[in-house]
Amino acid sequence: MRERGDDAGPSARAYEALRAEVLRGRFRPGQALKPQEIANEQVVSLAVIRECLLRLVGEGLAERLPNRGFVVPAAGDARWQVIAEARAAVEPTMLRMAIGRGDLEWETRVRAAHHRLAGTPPYEHDDVHYSDAWAAAHHEFHRALLEACGNDVLLDVFERMWTASELSRRWSAAKTPTRDADAEHLRLEQLALSRQGDAAAAALAEHLGTTAAALTSPGRPTPPHPTTT
Repeated sequence: MRERGDDAGPSARAYEALRAEVLRGRFRPGQALKPQEIANEQVVSLAVIRECLLRLVGEGLAERLPNRGFVVPAAGDARWQVIAEARAAVEPTMLRMAIGRGDLEWETRVRAAHHRLAGTPPYEHDDVHYSDAWAAAHHEFHRALLEACGNDVLLDVFERMWTASELSRRWSAAKTPTRDADAEHLRLEQLALSRQGDAAAAALAEHLGTTAAALTSPGRPTPPHPTTT
């Protein structure tokens, strides 16, 4: 989750605002992102918004389609399966590498990130959408687990997949009352810090698979309509 400094220029502010609106569900999957309308709303130039949209395309938060302009990517069950398959193929391997290469500073970051996640309420204003604070803590924990892999290319891939996951989560999320995600995160921390590479990788693969199964299961509630808040 990005944080913007107070000295950010109009282009950076417009980008962060538009990115947040996409992630928070203001625009539905497949909905057009109309540059002129967005520019008018944010009181910036059309060129600034086009630049913002191109950056979102690079992150996987927008698509540029021939003769249609910019749209929000699809975020249904098929999309989730593709994302889940990619994450399950990459992230457990990264975790094994991180456990093998991580030092005391890495252990400290993992422990601190888990402490923050465990202490952050998942829901703020409703019981459907995760709060921004929890989403940031969740990302920080998973990123901390993998950072010591020492491979910037893989970490860039992780960030892109994570962003795509967050977008799909907005439109696919369903509560699973019987799931204890806190226990899953605690187990990941314990296995990583006790240097159990294979067990930690298996636990992460199971964690990702459980999420994907919950979000693509039959009878899943229809995602609510977005708000502009």
